[in-house]
Amino acid sequence: MTTRRSALRLGGTAVAAAVAVPVLGRPASALPNGFDPAPGSDGVGDPLFPTLGNGGYQVVHYDLTFDFTPVTYDFTAVVRMNARATQDLSAFNLDTDGHTIDSVTVSGTPATWVLSPGKSGQELTVTPAAPLHDGMPFTIEIHYRGNGKAPRLGLTGWKFGTDGGFASAAQSSRADTFLPCNDTPSDKATWTFHISAPEGFVATANGELLHKTPGTNGSTVWHFGLRERMATELIGIAVVKGTYLYGTSHRGLPLRHIVPQGQEEKYGPVVARTADHLAWVEAKFGRYPFSVYGIHIYDGYTDALENQTLSLFSTNWFKLNADGNPAYENTMVHELVHQWYGDSVTPADWQQAWLNEGPAVYYAALYSEERGWSVLTDKMKATYAKLDAVRAKDGPPGLPKALGGTNIYDGGALVLYALRRRIGDRAFDRVMRIWPERFKDRNVSSEDFITHTVNVTGDRSLDAFLRDWLFGAVNPPMPGHPDWKAGA
Repeated sequence: MTTRRSALRLGGTAVAAAVAVPVLGRPASALPNGFDPAPGSDGVGDPLFPTLGNGGYQVVHYDLTFDFTPVTYDFTAVVRMNARATQDLSAFNLDTDGHTIDSVTVSGTPATWVLSPGKSGQELTVTPAAPLHDGMPFTIEIHYRGNGKAPRLGLTGWKFGTDGGFASAAQSSRADTFLPCNDTPSDKATWTFHISAPEGFVATANGELLHKTPGTNGSTVWHFGLRERMATELIGIAVVKGTYLYGTSHRGLPLRHIVPQGQEEKYGPVVARTADHLAWVEAKFGRYPFSVYGIHIYDGYTDALENQTLSLFSTNWFKLNADGNPAYENTMVHELVHQWYGDSVTPADWQQAWLNEGPAVYYAALYSEERGWSVLTDKMKATYAKLDAVRAKDGPPGLPKALGGTNIYDGGALVLYALRRRIGDRAFDRVMRIWPERFKDRNVSSEDFITHTVNVTGDRSLDAFLRDWLFGAVNPPMPGHPDWKAGA
């Protein structure tokens, strides 16, 4: 393990190339002869969240302008979307919750719209002045406003700190509390952000800080660009009293972290560990898939979350464990692994969430074992003993009935442990390394992982092996551990 750490500096701004925003124009190909416009669906049929997302179009790029006032929590915002119709469209929906909509235009022309209750929030139904042809690019611009603490019909993604600011934790269905959007992991897009912060506060967002400009009443507008596509649930905007700490990875990747203002000495050594974590994970999966990384530590959040390029952590994580070890590094590695498994390679729907959580749990446990803090096999044996009961109650790892269960997290890791026991270390490492290379920036399913594993190893018997582990009602026998029993 390397012990070289990245140098940190306070303040300053990162200079980055501007994000290329797709320019939409008239389709190159001729319009189809038939034209039968119909409304897009008000959901994409996700097995766990049927009403999330919307049919009839795909978003190419989001541009979000967000002007937030701390303490009062009021905001005004504009979201501009470049999209493409995937059918002849007479109307389409966006997911939103808790916003006052002031105006909607489609390709520059005012559109009619209706805001109605949905099952997981609200539905914004937009009817363009003229129907859209299948394949036609179009733009949507929505001016809206609200208050971060206003009531919502569904859950909220707003997290409030003692500083009067906020951070976003939108996973899995809460991006619509920040902006009208197509809130499904299957519709990834590139992003630009323009976040206003008053004096004494800083703004954050996914991607690179492009530049800063003066705002109104002494505020500053922070402009960020994310050149790689991102699902809405990974949005990482915030306005907080924080300090930026900068560094680089051992390969030269720009690192930027945000820590609570006045606590730079406490958290500086913590965030400095990121460079070594990156080196460890890159040795497993190859080069980091994005152009910047960092972590945001905030007292307004109580967990840890893999917001793309900017993982969010509670201040509560960073304490030594009972043995005096910085076991919080396991969680830092967990969220870092997600940048490959979940952020770059994203599940097509939420029932595939083990593809995110299984690798994150497995490799965090492996990291802990390599540092002598725990034993991976002991963790997997304990999971094996409990998983049959979890399968019966919450569903198997590949067919969960809901998110957040042991079946997805530890159960997903157990599937990978079993696979490694079956095919050996070298073959397993190839399967896991090639996966994020082959499917970078794409959406995937359990079926994709099964096919990928068979193709990489050349072993067709792994199809049935993985299906038993992912979808079976009970645990299959653990390779190399015939003595392991459910409930033992």
